[in-house]
Amino acid sequence: MKHLSVSPIRRAVLISMAALVPAAMAQTAPTTNARVLKVAAPWEIGSLDPSKNGYIFTRLEVTETLVDVDASGQLGPGLAVRWSVTPDQKTWRFALRSGAMFHDGSAVTPEAVVRSLERAMAQPGVLKSTPIQRISVNQGEVQIELKQAFTALPAFLAHNNTQVLAPSSFAADGSVQSVVGSGPYKIVRVNAPQKLESALFEGWKGQRPAVERVEYLASGRGETRGMLAESGQADLVFTHDAVAFERLQRNPKLQFHTLPIPRTLYLKVNAAHPLLKDLKVREAMSMAIDRPGIAKAILREPKAAATQLFTPGLAEWHVPGLQPLRRDLSQARRLLQEAGWLAGPDGMLRKDGRPFKLTLRTFSDRPELPPMATAIQAQLREVGMDVAVSIVNASDIPAGHQDGTLELALVARNYSLVPDPIGTLLQDFGPKGGDWGAMGWHSAQVASALESLSTTNDPARRSRLRGALSTVLQAELPVIPVAWYQHTATSSRRLGKVTIDPLERSYRISQFTWEK
Repeated sequence: MKHLSVSPIRRAVLISMAALVPAAMAQTAPTTNARVLKVAAPWEIGSLDPSKNGYIFTRLEVTETLVDVDASGQLGPGLAVRWSVTPDQKTWRFALRSGAMFHDGSAVTPEAVVRSLERAMAQPGVLKSTPIQRISVNQGEVQIELKQAFTALPAFLAHNNTQVLAPSSFAADGSVQSVVGSGPYKIVRVNAPQKLESALFEGWKGQRPAVERVEYLASGRGETRGMLAESGQADLVFTHDAVAFERLQRNPKLQFHTLPIPRTLYLKVNAAHPLLKDLKVREAMSMAIDRPGIAKAILREPKAAATQLFTPGLAEWHVPGLQPLRRDLSQARRLLQEAGWLAGPDGMLRKDGRPFKLTLRTFSDRPELPPMATAIQAQLREVGMDVAVSIVNASDIPAGHQDGTLELALVARNYSLVPDPIGTLLQDFGPKGGDWGAMGWHSAQVASALESLSTTNDPARRSRLRGALSTVLQAELPVIPVAWYQHTATSSRRLGKVTIDPLERSYRISQFTWEK
C-alpha cells in the first residue's frame, strides 16, 4: 500500500489552517501539565433539548439515563439500580440510585425523573413508539404503565433522549433553558453551536475521574479535525477522513482507534416518487452500486461493503443465508427496460418523454458521505440515471422527509442507539416511515413483525421474526444499503485507558487517566 507523506507545502497549508480554528481551540499545543481534555467532533450543539442534541450531553457524561449499557450491549444500572415488571409485562418499576444529585445540588427524585420522561414522550423521539400509558411515582419508585406488553422498554430508557434533567433545567413554558444533569461532569459554559466546557461535579458519588475539565469543539471539516489531532490542539478527536488514516496511524504522538459499529450507510429512497415507486427501479439502482469499490477506495476497509442492511456485529439481525446485494449492470439495465425506461442516444434514460433525473442529498458531518455520494452518482450514470448531488445540513434530511421534497439521501444510521435495534426500526419502518428510514413505503409484514418482537420473550420466535423482517427489507429496498460503518478516533498519548464505545453512547472520559 502506498504511504502518504506530508510535503512542506502541505504542512504549511495545515499550519495556516490552524488560524481558521475557533480561538477557543486554536492555541498552542497543551503542555504536559495542562489538565484540560480537549475533544473535537463533527457534531454542533444546535439545541439544549434532549430530543434534538441529547447525544452530546450523554457522550460527555453530563447527563444520565435510567438504564445504562455496557460495550457488549447488555443493559445495566444507570440512575435506576434495579427494575421489575409484573407478570403481564404491563407495569414496570424502577428504583433510583441512593444519594444521586443533580448539578444544582438538588436530589434526583422520582418526581424529577417522571417530569423528564413525560416531557420526552411529548417530543419527537423513541418513547413515542412505545405503548406507554402513564408514568408516575409509586412508593418512592418510578412506575411506568403500558397499554400492552412491551419487553424492550428498559432498552428504550437507555436512549439519550430519555436523559433525566433537574427541574431547574426547564423554563416556565417547559423549554430547556440549561442542561442540569447528574453525571460526573457539569456544564460550565455553552457557546452554541461550536463550544461546550464542562468540569468535574464535586457531588459525584462514584470514583473520582482523573480528567477534571473538558472543552468540546464542534468542527465540521474533517481536514481541520485531523489537523487538531496532529498539532496536539485536541486530545480526543472523532470521525476522521479515510484519506488521512495512514498519516494519523504513523504519527508517534497519537493513538489511532478504529472499530466497526452497528451503523449502516445507505440510500434513503422516496418510494412514493414517480421515478422510484417501481421496485424494479430500486433494484436496478442497488445493482448499479459498486459497494466493494466504494469500501476499498473511500472507506479504506474492503470488509465494509454492505451485503445487507444489518452489520455482522448485529448477529441476531444479520441473516447469513440472505441473498447478498451485488453489482450487476446488465441486470440493472434489463430491469430498467422492463420498467419502461429506455436509454437515449446519450445513454441517459427516458420514459414517455420524461428524463430520469433525481437529486441526492447528503451532508459533510460524516466526511465519507460526500465522496461516496459522488461515486454513487457516477455509478448510477452508467445505467442512465441522472442524479445531482446536493451537500446540505444534516437537518435537511428529516425536513425533506416531512415536507415530501426529498428524493434520495445518503445517510448513516446507528441501530444500537437504543440497545435493542427494534427501537430504531420502530422509528424507521413503522406505518408512516421515519425521518431517517422508509419514505412512501409500508409493509404489513414488517409492521406485524415489529409488533410481535415488542411483546415476545421467546428466543426462537424472536429469531424467526428478525429473519423475516430482514428478508422483506432486502427484497423491497425501502432503503438501499451501501456500506457498514467504521468508527474512527485519535487520542493523544498523554491519555491512558482510552477506549471507544461501539454503541456511541459515551466518550468514556471519566475512565481516562493522564499518562504524561
